[in-house]
Amino acid sequence: MIYKQKFYYLCKTPLSAEGPKDVEVVDRADDTKQFPELFKKYEEMRSHAFNDDDLYSIVRADDIYDLVRTGTDKEAKEVAYENAEPEIITNLQHRVMQGNDKNAEGILKDVHEIEL
Repeated sequence: MIYKQKFYYLCKTPLSAEGPKDVEVVDRADDTKQFPELFKKYEEMRSHAFNDDDLYSIVRADDIYDLVRTGTDKEAKEVAYENAEPEIITNLQHRVMQGNDKNAEGILKDVHEIEL
């Protein structure tokens, strides 16, 4: 068995992300002692997307933030993008349907191959 150390990563995925290369690793916790501070930062960064009932609303998000636990920055970006892609699509679809956002429509068509 090969031991592989894992870290906690706070990742930011923009709505225009085309793949893991567009994901930014914002911060990293090396162990569980550092995790509470990282989690606090995570909550602060996504706080703008909460609605009046204090529930997270993906359609209000400007960027997708995720906490992942893995071994490297590269793996963290891959996992974060995979986790964020359905939320990105939902957010962009909402922007197109509610605000006729042409930029969001273009990203859906060119990146995700979805036409509305």
